[in-house]
Parts: sequence; C-alpha cells; structure tokens
Amino acid sequence: MNRSMGLTNDACCTAPERCEVVPSHAGRQRTITAVRWISSLLIVAALLTIIRTLPIDRAMEAIQVWTAGLGIWGPVVLALVYIVATVLLVPGTILTLAAGGMFGLVVGTITVSIGSTLGACLAFLIVRYVARDKVAARASRSRLFGSIDRAIGEGGWRIVALLRLSPAIPFNLQNYLFGLTPIRFWPYVLTSWLAMLPGTFLYVYLGHIAGAAVGADRSRTGAEWAMLAVGFLATIVVTVYVTRLARRKLREQLNEAAEEETTRVPEEDGQRGSRDRARLRGTLMLAAVALVMVALAANATAVKRWLTGLFGPPRVELKEAYGPAGADSGEAEATFDHSALDALLHRHVDAEGWVDYTGLQADQARLDAYLASVADAPFDALGRDQKLALLINAYNACTLKLIVEHLPLESIMDIPAAERWDAVRWNVGGNVWSLNQIEHEQIRPKFIEPRIHFAVVCAAVGCPPLRNEAYEPARLDQQLSEQTQYVHQHATWFFYDARSNVLRLTKLYDWYGDDFVQVAGSTPEFAARYSPELKQALENGVPPKIEWLPYDWKLNDLPSKQAR
Repeated sequence: MNRSMGLTNDACCTAPERCEVVPSHAGRQRTITAVRWISSLLIVAALLTIIRTLPIDRAMEAIQVWTAGLGIWGPVVLALVYIVATVLLVPGTILTLAAGGMFGLVVGTITVSIGSTLGACLAFLIVRYVARDKVAARASRSRLFGSIDRAIGEGGWRIVALLRLSPAIPFNLQNYLFGLTPIRFWPYVLTSWLAMLPGTFLYVYLGHIAGAAVGADRSRTGAEWAMLAVGFLATIVVTVYVTRLARRKLREQLNEAAEEETTRVPEEDGQRGSRDRARLRGTLMLAAVALVMVALAANATAVKRWLTGLFGPPRVELKEAYGPAGADSGEAEATFDHSALDALLHRHVDAEGWVDYTGLQADQARLDAYLASVADAPFDALGRDQKLALLINAYNACTLKLIVEHLPLESIMDIPAAERWDAVRWNVGGNVWSLNQIEHEQIRPKFIEPRIHFAVVCAAVGCPPLRNEAYEPARLDQQLSEQTQYVHQHATWFFYDARSNVLRLTKLYDWYGDDFVQVAGSTPEFAARYSPELKQALENGVPPKIEWLPYDWKLNDLPSKQAR
C-alpha cells in the first residue's frame, strides 16, 4: 500500500496489517457532537443575555391584567389554550410558567394539570379513532416505538407511568403514540394525570417564583424568599430523582422487550449513512439557530424596544403638534368651558383624590351633560393648551362615567376588558376614540409633556390622585406642576432613601420610561426635579438603585381611602 496516496481504511486495503487505521467516521461524529454542544451553549448564553433585557415584568403584568379582567374565567381560558396547544404539538412550557406566575401554586397546578390531561386525552382519542392509520404508518418506522408497544402490551399502565416520568419521548408526541398501543383509555388517563404532576408542579413553581420576582410581590421578606428558594430546590431534587429512577427502569423494560423480538438485522452502510445525514442536518439547523440567537443577543436593546410595545404602552416620540406651551394666550382662538366638570369634581372628590362614586352615580345626569358638551367641543379650533386641558379632562370624565356604569366594583379590572380602555365609544370634539387612543394617540405623541402621566387617572389606588378641580388652559402649567409635585411627596408613588441610595418609583416611570427619558435623559433625572436629595446624589455622580413600587388596582373610592 502506498501511503503517499493518502489511502485509509475507507478505501479498499489489500494488506490490512500495513494499512493506517484512520477512524474518519468517528472523527466526523466527534466534530458534529462538538458543534452541537457549542451551538447549544451559545443558544443558552444568548437566551440569558436576551432575558436580562426583556420586559418580562411588563409581559407578566400585561398577562395578569388581562386574566384579572376575566375573573374566574382566567384559569378556564388558560386550560382551554393548553388543550389546543397539546393537540397541535405546541410545547406547553411557557403556558405552565405563566400559570404559576398568574394564579399561584395551587390554582396554577390545577389549571395546568386539567389542561394537559384533557389535551392528552383528546390527542389519544384522535389517534385511536380518527387518524390511526396515518400515525401508525409513521410510528412503524421507529424501532423505539416497536419496543414501547411491546412493553406496554406486557406492562400496561406501568410503562405509561415510566414514560410520563422520563423525558425519553416528548410529552406531546407521547399522547399520539399511546393511542396506537393496547393501553386502555381510563388507565391511560389516570396514569398520565398522576405521572405528569411532578413535572407540572416543578414548572408551575418556577413560574410562581418568577411572578413573585417581577410582579407586585416585591415586598416579600428575606425569610419568605428563602422558603420559596428551598421549596423550589427541593422540588427540583425530587423531580430529577424520580426522573432518573423512571429512566433507568424504562430502559430495562424496553431492553427486555427488544430482546424478545426477532434478531435485529445488522445496520447496513446505507442505513448508517442516512442516519448520519439526518444528524448532520439537525446539527446545521442547531448551528443556524445559535447564530440567530447570538445576533439577537447582540441587538438585545432593539429586541427589548420591540417587545415593550407588545406588552405595554406603545413607544411614542414626543412632539408639540399644536405649538409650544402657552401659545394660546393673546390669540383669538375658540375656547371651551370646563366649569360643569369642575363643579362635579369639587362635589364628589376630596382633597386627596378619593372619589365618592355612589354620590357621583346619583349625579350622573350632570356628568352626562358635560360629556355631551365635550362631544360638541370645537376641537380643531382650540389652541395648544385648550386642546391638552380638554383631552385630560375628557379622559378623566370618561373614566368616571365608565366606573359609575359598572358599580358596584372593587377594581377597574373587574370591568370586562372589551369595555375598558380599548372600547371606542368616547366622543371628543366629534372624534370617537377609546381611552387608550386619547392617551397614546392624542396626548403623548402630540405634546412634550410627560407630567400628564400624573394627571390622567385610571381610577385605581395606584394611579396618581384625581384632582378635585378641572384642568384649565390658563392655569395648566401650574396645575400640572402642583400635581407632579404632590405625587413626588408621597411614598405611594415616590421615595428616595439617601442612606441606601435606593429610589422607589411608581411603575408609571417604568411603563412610560421612554417619555421621561426623552425630556430629562433618564427617569431618575426627571424625578430629581422634585427631590433635592436625589438631585444632589445625581450631581455627585452617584446613580441610585431603582425599585418599582407595587401598583394597587383597587378602586380609588372613599371606602379604599388610606393614609398617603
């Protein structure tokens, strides 16, 4: 054999004792394995980088707000979504985590358990009675399924339990494969339900911890967090231990079933080549996913900005569409009279912003008369400050009307979502808008005025207080300044601890952070305009640690009145 020709054992070798054995196939497999590991690590690292910048807290809050509006139907809707996802082979991990964050351990576990079990039952029945031949044809090509089918025939529900506890086959795929086996329906249902509980509880627990970390539950003590962490670690240990036991026992059962089959035909070169090509394609796809994830991680800020628009108020560019503040003075433009609203607010709102909704409901005719006048307002002819005062007053008056229509209420969230902020029904100067359109389309992008976030009130305790007078164009700047100053003098919305350099802010600063950044450069810089201590810290080059205060969605009515 002429070694200079580069021949190896992949070529025909007539003198094996002289051939240089080069395990090229094994080398390729090691390379593929290395690429898979590196790609997987890159994906995990990229995910961690992206997650650190994603508005997870805003997403959780948006989901919680939506489900809160559904009331008792929230868990029912999530369970129905889980059933559909299971049948469509969509992984339910995100839904399981969300259930823990939204509903807590008990209700979350029950919701996911019911949804996943019913979904598993439906997939099982579809295969057994509707699509059996098609699924069977595909499954018959799997040597693993042959062993599982034989093992279930002998071990019945025990094998189902081991498969549920072991990640040998993905959960959603199992549901369809079990429909082809001889297992009976009710043993399958009961066994699946019980065996899926450990994994369900683990992921619900994880979602519960995440929800506690990013939600309004930030005030937990160190001992409570320690208990949560210990419980979560214990759940992981138990789940992993049970999974390893199940995997080992399942392997034994499947090996026994395989030994009882006919002698397996040795794998031919063509079969091995086909398998290798499939593995290579999978590796290339994994590497491509890794590259995409790395690119997303490198642009994590842009990803965050895009997702923030999905899970919270839209990002807008603040502009003055109607001229600078105070441009109304000295000009012969149209005006609008807010005295009717001013009288209502004086009568039914106290000095701290708590509202007598029962009294306002009895006085609803006057509120309706003011809203009718708002509908006839000469909006296009009004000057800059006239427009802004009208929009703020209209938003607040429409919110008052919305509340009195739905009394009795404990929270604005008790109003169905479709009737709340997105209901296009409020007439302002001949334009019919929703409350969200008034705020996000007519106020924010057309006025460089982030102080409106302390003047527009959504009828919640966590909102700034409702001023007990109407906003007037001639005094608008003064009123907005007083309102913003009031907010920054009360711990419900603002607190700066100079000793620990911790700044606690209302979540309005989080939700509308970009508005404050456009005006002041950062949220602390804007808040510092109303806090000499914070201003001094920033001037000294000591940026504070920001924490978000809980946002209370209870109704801002007199029975909810509390010390501020």
